[in-house]
Amino acid sequence: MSKREIDSYIAQQNEPNKSNLKAMREIILEVEPTLKQGISYGRPAFKLDGDVVCGLAGRKNGCSFYPFSGSVLAALKNDLVKYKQTKSALHFNSPLPKTLVRKLMTQRMVQIMVKKKRR
Repeated sequence: MSKREIDSYIAQQNEPNKSNLKAMREIILEVEPTLKQGISYGRPAFKLDGDVVCGLAGRKNGCSFYPFSGSVLAALKNDLVKYKQTKSALHFNSPLPKTLVRKLMTQRMVQIMVKKKRR
């Protein structure tokens, strides 16, 4: 995994996706600076100790945030009512608020820690 892979992915995007993905990447790394960057499932991903915490993608009509867990969005459904989403992705046309990104990432990182304790 490498930061350059994400740089390349973002560089290939059209505006406003390019700017939105850059901003979201900065927010994610502000929330958790120790995350490793790279590509997973063809999209920018951010890993903690080998597990993907979240990912991003540019789409035809905007961008998506992926928590890499089917239960994260459901657990925070009250915080997400104003956003379009699928079971696995939160869609946005401007960067998500840092407080929301922190909640999403924290929910996922807790899941990762619980999973590791069970091993």
